[in-house]
Amino acid sequence: MGEDRHQQPTEADAELEREIRQGRKFSARDAMARMAGPGAMKGASPVSPVQQAETEIGNWLRSNLTGGGKALQVVLHRHLKGSEALLNNLDQPLTALAGFCQRVLASDHVLKELVREADVEWGRAMDERPYFEKEGTPPDPGDPFTAEAVRRSLEGILKQLSGATP
Repeated sequence: MGEDRHQQPTEADAELEREIRQGRKFSARDAMARMAGPGAMKGASPVSPVQQAETEIGNWLRSNLTGGGKALQVVLHRHLKGSEALLNNLDQPLTALAGFCQRVLASDHVLKELVREADVEWGRAMDERPYFEKEGTPPDPGDPFTAEAVRRSLEGILKQLSGATP
């Protein structure tokens, strides 16, 4: 019926392709396209939807959770990565973040565990012994992550996500 589209390239075609590529820089995208095969990259992202959603949450936390909350950013992101809430909201990952914050705020026990994780992460990042709140004693003035401070941060996240000003 016409040309055979699956015809093997001739030596002349291969030589022409080599000459064209000789003056061109080879990028990571080119390598991925070659590995995937012809047509694999057309209109599709090489990044999975799960990774895209995780990245969106991480970027949002870095941009919006301020005030020395780096350790809290890491802990929140860790909890959401690969979580069922995120997997059920791949098209709206910030909905998963809001739901997680609401669940933490609904339980003092879960909030205290999150604070403890943030304290550990902070201690690891700062190479210092973390502060831990003790029942019945006031928080240490040097403790960057108290239950009340984390509660305010999570409430601030929810306000920002709902469109209200914090």
